[in-house]
Amino acid sequence: MTVNEEFKQEQQRLHDTVHYMDQILHSSKRDIETAQENIRSAMTNVEYLDSSDSFLNILMNTRFFELARNQKEGLEAIRQKPYFARIHFQREQENEEFLYIGKTSLFHSETHEPIIVDWRSPVANVYYDGRLGEITYDVRGEELTGHLFAKRQYKIENAKLLDYRDVDLTTNDELLQEALEGKADVRLTEIVSTIQKEQNEIIRAHLRQPILVQGAAGSGKTTIALHRISYFLYTMGDHFNPEQLMILAPNRLFIDYIADVLPELGVDKICQTTYAQYVLDAVNLKLKLQNPNDQLEQLIANPSSTHEGWMIPKMKGSPFYELMMNRYLQHYEAKLAALFDDVFIEKYRIMKGDHLRKLFLVEFHYMPVEKRLERIKKVIQTEVKRKTAAVLTTLNTRYEDAIGRALNGMRDAEKRRHTVTKLIDERDDRIPKIKQEAKTVASSYMRKFQKAKIKQLYRTFLTSRELLFELAPELSVEETELFLEAHQKEQWALEDLAALLFLHAKIKGIEDKWKMRVVFIDEVQDYSYFQLAALKAGLETDMFTMVGDLAQGIHSYRSLTEWQPVLELFPRATYATLQKSYRTTIEIMEVANAILMQMDEDLPLVEPVVRHGKKPEFITAENFDDNIIKDVLAKIRENRHQSIALICKTTDEAVQLVKLLENSDIPAQLLDENSAIDQQKLLVIPSHLAKGLEFDAVILTSFDTPYYDNPLDRKLLYVALTRAMHELYLIGPSKEAFLMKPISANISGEKRI
Repeated sequence: MTVNEEFKQEQQRLHDTVHYMDQILHSSKRDIETAQENIRSAMTNVEYLDSSDSFLNILMNTRFFELARNQKEGLEAIRQKPYFARIHFQREQENEEFLYIGKTSLFHSETHEPIIVDWRSPVANVYYDGRLGEITYDVRGEELTGHLFAKRQYKIENAKLLDYRDVDLTTNDELLQEALEGKADVRLTEIVSTIQKEQNEIIRAHLRQPILVQGAAGSGKTTIALHRISYFLYTMGDHFNPEQLMILAPNRLFIDYIADVLPELGVDKICQTTYAQYVLDAVNLKLKLQNPNDQLEQLIANPSSTHEGWMIPKMKGSPFYELMMNRYLQHYEAKLAALFDDVFIEKYRIMKGDHLRKLFLVEFHYMPVEKRLERIKKVIQTEVKRKTAAVLTTLNTRYEDAIGRALNGMRDAEKRRHTVTKLIDERDDRIPKIKQEAKTVASSYMRKFQKAKIKQLYRTFLTSRELLFELAPELSVEETELFLEAHQKEQWALEDLAALLFLHAKIKGIEDKWKMRVVFIDEVQDYSYFQLAALKAGLETDMFTMVGDLAQGIHSYRSLTEWQPVLELFPRATYATLQKSYRTTIEIMEVANAILMQMDEDLPLVEPVVRHGKKPEFITAENFDDNIIKDVLAKIRENRHQSIALICKTTDEAVQLVKLLENSDIPAQLLDENSAIDQQKLLVIPSHLAKGLEFDAVILTSFDTPYYDNPLDRKLLYVALTRAMHELYLIGPSKEAFLMKPISANISGEKRI
């Protein structure tokens, strides 16, 4: 078959697929209309028909409506590009077949033959594995074998075949480079068609075990996490609802950045939030938090600061603080345990206080404190009910015996009448009182156990000298006084949320709607040990997917500086590394690696994929010059790059530059954590907010605030450098302002006055 004939055959196949999809879409629309009409009819007749039949009819049609709507939306989402690849494959002892791989599955309604195979299916893993010939693949724990003859990748736009290419290792690299040479549209782009072998292994890694990924800048950490969510729901959807999955993002800007990706991957109901917002929702508190970036800005402004106040954020994220909270919890439990005494109805002891104390401290210890108290109340109620009957039987018998003895044993009629009357009156007064007391004894007994106010409880810990001496004897007197002084005024910081979550989880328990079963965390290097520990304790699960990069750990004054504590916290976790960068060109990555080599952490250099580009350009300028910026923007746009960020070191500098740009008629947008990105403007970003984002071109400036040779500035600079996909410009008074030597082979120089 000639190339032209084969292309026509592929065109026909695509045409047939789209035609069949259109038929299904037409049928789905009709089904939706029918279901809607049936629901309207059932609602109209609900008062005239048997109610149970009518409601059953409504429920069935609602379910049918949802299925039809989901099918319609799913097909509409992929119609313009139904599939992106094909494998020529033969399973062991079966016939050869051609399987077309796309974002979702589509089967022929009559033959049940696959028209499109979902990229998340086990057999699609054969495509990503990277090898031709004899292969093995896993299907629900069973290892199957087969032969992969060929792989083909398609370029399809608007349901039209533009090109296709048969894939081996060489052409795979070419296809990857073509994809990477594309433009960033500021939002994250999904990589289903170009997932690499090492990325695919992490996406499909054991789903019932935690995983920690140390990934270099541009290695696709975020994208891998999002695809792992999609793969998780595809594989485990029968056991987990999307609402039980949560992705924790660093800020709202990042959530906006990934907003388009999850629906494209078939995930639209997952909880997307930040750690701070999740904790406040889960513990049902409204607190005005200090902006966590304020502390970072202080540190950036005064890098040589040895202010003892930095001790407190670091301590609040440490294993030691978790130990202090556990001690505080034990202290609180001991105070409650001391309140347990014997339970009486009248003079009869129903339960011993020692037994109740044992239930509270030992038998029910696996439960949150207030759940234990609720359980104990039920135990008391059950025991009261059981023993009250015995008490009443015993009392009735005693009174009957006493009345009998009086009637038969007393000769004096007046005395006999008086005694019998007294006994009857006493019985008739006492027994109803016992019955009434039995109804309320459990509630009355438990009234002394007041509901905890978590915020108040934690504030007591923060401000009590006696408590601190008791619970943290390891602290010196000076450290204790510093801690107390820092909390005289009620202010709430991000670091306090882990303690609030921990105490709430251990005392009250997390409500079901916030009890996420699976968690995905991006930028995990910016979390502290205790933040992760509190989250794990509160959710009672270790099914975490955590991705991060210690080289970008700009919040290390309060967060992780190594992965070992995380691996100890999650002993079942798989640890993986990604050292290959798919974002930046070799020329840009050489500059970033030069900064990486200066870091204190022992991290390997990043390996850029073989993609060359324009050499980063250094432009000398002592102060802001709008003509320089205009010239650079013109160069970038000549190369048809539209996504452009100007990254500066601090927020103050960013604010100042936006004003100067606007005065120079350069459309600019200052990005903060809540910004909706306007990609038509030059995006001005402080370095700490640029983390996780990527752009076609990046302009780095350093006028009033150079990068100093200290751990934090090195990381801020590394983050800024690694945002660029294709072009990088550095504008400042000297290369030293960017921690670079005056003469560098990696950066072209240009003198501007």
